[in-house]
Amino acid sequence: MNSLVLVILTFSGFIVAYHTYGRFLSKKIFNLKRSHRTPSCEFQDGVDYVPTRKEVLFGHHFTSIAGLGPILGPAIGVIWGWVPAILWIFLGSIFKGAVHDFGSLVASIRNRGKSIGDIARDIISPRVRTIFLFVIFFELWIVMAIFALIIALLFDMYPESIFPVWMEIPIAMWLGFMVYRRGKSTNLMAPLAVIFMYISIIIGAYTPLRLPPLFGISPIIIWMVILFIYCYIASTLPVWKLLQPRDYINGHELLIMMVLLFAGIIVAHPVMVAPAINISPLGSPPMWPFLFVVIACGAISGFHSLVSSGTSSKQLSEEPHAQFVGYGGMLTEGVLSILVLVSVAAGIGLGLASDGGVLTGTSAWMHHYSSWQAAKGLASKINAFMGGAINLLGEIGIPRHIASSIIGVFLVSFAATTLDSATRIQRYAISELTSNTQLHFLSYRHPATAFAVVTAMLLAFAQKGGKGALILWPLFGTVNQLLAGLALLVVTVYLYKRKKSIVYTVSPMIFMIVMTGWAMISNIQSFFKDGRYHLFIIGLMVLVLEIWMIIESLIMMKEERWSLID
Repeated sequence: MNSLVLVILTFSGFIVAYHTYGRFLSKKIFNLKRSHRTPSCEFQDGVDYVPTRKEVLFGHHFTSIAGLGPILGPAIGVIWGWVPAILWIFLGSIFKGAVHDFGSLVASIRNRGKSIGDIARDIISPRVRTIFLFVIFFELWIVMAIFALIIALLFDMYPESIFPVWMEIPIAMWLGFMVYRRGKSTNLMAPLAVIFMYISIIIGAYTPLRLPPLFGISPIIIWMVILFIYCYIASTLPVWKLLQPRDYINGHELLIMMVLLFAGIIVAHPVMVAPAINISPLGSPPMWPFLFVVIACGAISGFHSLVSSGTSSKQLSEEPHAQFVGYGGMLTEGVLSILVLVSVAAGIGLGLASDGGVLTGTSAWMHHYSSWQAAKGLASKINAFMGGAINLLGEIGIPRHIASSIIGVFLVSFAATTLDSATRIQRYAISELTSNTQLHFLSYRHPATAFAVVTAMLLAFAQKGGKGALILWPLFGTVNQLLAGLALLVVTVYLYKRKKSIVYTVSPMIFMIVMTGWAMISNIQSFFKDGRYHLFIIGLMVLVLEIWMIIESLIMMKEERWSLID
């Protein structure tokens, strides 16, 4: 099939969905009104609660939920064929992911900007709230440790990205200062900041930097320590100083990247060289249910509920903006996932270097995706996207070394955005967990952030080379997707108690809980057979806790129903 036709059809579908289904949810189900005060206005503190223009907040939200997820997921999920991958991305984004993100954002702004985990206390029960917050802490603990490692590895893989990535920090702080302190127009300052950013990218392309070993310590470890220190500083600063402007610049960078890829598809309009359906790739787990775990952020991801209810809800200035930020942000991520899918399913066919020369067409795809083992590693997934994307950018006249620099900075920037947001959200989770306990001193900004960073460092350095998070990484996918189901559960109960129709949230909730519960049980069995008992025990505990949450929620809904009848 021609990739351009596929892209036009899916993009048009996303636009129609936003203006129909998204508007229906906004007006009829969530009943958003401009007259309702949002937490950012009610609790404005200049640090976390900051009323923000919807375009700026969209930049933060979009880049925070995007990260590397919509790149890595499609880059391996395509191994089962481009048809199931694109159907899951398209339908999942519209009817599951966008509803999940939108619902989590609305539930939070209607509950003082609390996280989706903390909201569970008021909506369901204190026990469920504690369980949920522990699950959130566990997920973010892994995210922080693994993304510090990923960024350090990306710096090593793409040394041309180092200069522009670190230059983005002063550029972002300059943008925040000019807009919030000098009162300059965002429409004027933001384009200047993006221009400065791209100048730094070009400089980086010609001046790649490499960090040498220091006192026998590898550059990867040094970068990880630097990144953890940076996380502490960035996550305690007011959002307007760094988080907002950096994500706004990243949002523009991502949109430009997407436009360039789309332009390449228009010019080249390559055919899809990946098989339409590939039920049993060599060595792969079964497509059902693992397709819905592997392609997460591009369709639905539990991490998004943490962003929606963690940082975005504290910056939303008007309720109706939630549709643009929450529902629109997820659909835009769906657009990115489609572009990534085309890059690895069609763009790679324009040329792939191998030991035997340059392969093209189906031969190029089959060479890279010869087996699950060959395609599933971080470097393999990134190289698949890089190869296809560089080919597409080359079709519009961008030299390979410049294209490589642009994409390298793009990858590192969004991994860094995920790390930034995860650290700040982890601080919120720790504060909520400890606020009414004897450890209440951890509920304050600096102690909570320090605890978040130190625990992530302990996990990362629990194994040589900073790879400690890889010990728990096999659990991440299923925990993340089960978290999405549980977030939809909280949103469903929220709507139920407000006597609103729950059909639009309960359907994706059941689908996610069943599919990812199935995947979790399959993984737990594999962990036991392989003798990985630490993963078996932790995975079993997480599954039991999540079943407990579901049972308590159903009991509460039944009691609520009987109280209404009485």
